[in-house]
Amino acid sequence: MKILLRLALAGAALALAAGPAAADTWPSKPVRMVVPFPPGGATDAAARIYAQHLGDEIGQPVVVENKGGAGGEIGAEYVAKSAPDGYTLLMGAVGSHAIHAALPDKPGYDFATAFVGVSMATSMPMALAVNASVPARNAQELIALAKRKPGTLTFGSAGNGTSQHMAGELFQVVTGVRLMHVPYRGSGPAITDLLGGQIDLVIETLPALLPQLASGKIRLLGVTTATRATALPDLPTLAEQGVKDYSVATAYALLAPAGTPQAIVDRLSEGMRKAAALPAVRQAALRLGADAVATTPAETTRVLRQEVARWADVVRLSAARR
Repeated sequence: MKILLRLALAGAALALAAGPAAADTWPSKPVRMVVPFPPGGATDAAARIYAQHLGDEIGQPVVVENKGGAGGEIGAEYVAKSAPDGYTLLMGAVGSHAIHAALPDKPGYDFATAFVGVSMATSMPMALAVNASVPARNAQELIALAKRKPGTLTFGSAGNGTSQHMAGELFQVVTGVRLMHVPYRGSGPAITDLLGGQIDLVIETLPALLPQLASGKIRLLGVTTATRATALPDLPTLAEQGVKDYSVATAYALLAPAGTPQAIVDRLSEGMRKAAALPAVRQAALRLGADAVATTPAETTRVLRQEVARWADVVRLSAARR
């Protein structure tokens, strides 16, 4: 009996030591950075901007792996249920995941508790854009037009529950207008119909809108962030135009499964912050219309909690408005 007790105690001691030991030897192999969307999108771009430089900082390759589907939830759930050993990470679209967590049809994991924040990666302003035929030159003219014709102006989005959709819902909540939502399967089809005049307006990310400005078929009325976008310094914010309590950015963050040793999280975060300070990373982000905004784990977790609470309120208010 004494021998069995000693063996049990020894096993428990080894189990307790396994976490710190794993952190001490990490990383001993490549790290996967899962993007829960197909290649070519803004989340994928954010991951690829950082992956090589983060790998240089931690001494092992960081490999971007795309696991798209269900609006980003297949890849996110995969990481949430992965071993918390620092070898499987998520480059998540914070707003989208927070929105999905607030919707009635929730994903198969709890976004608020399934991850720990490592670092923010990029913050990308969105912009309110209208078809050139819409007789509005600024946000207040659009609001006045929408109030004269409630429920008739159409706004397109990348799909139900996306950041673009909920940015439009928030716009309606804070301005008191009523628009008709037209969901699409992605930003591309929504932009195509905006150019063709099938819909009146979108609230979209700058990378999706900027290439279309030269066509003359759309007009940007304002950016959604609290400050003007670096890529469009002459375009006023919606807040500057009197749209109070409205500030939306598409933020991307590096997350790890809950339970990942703090030493690993801290090292990853330090690597992200060093990468974000590199001119090459800042310039690559700027070309996307984004800013490189790496943060500490505590700051990242704070942003995650704020986003979950904020979009839960928007979902509740927009549902009540109907």
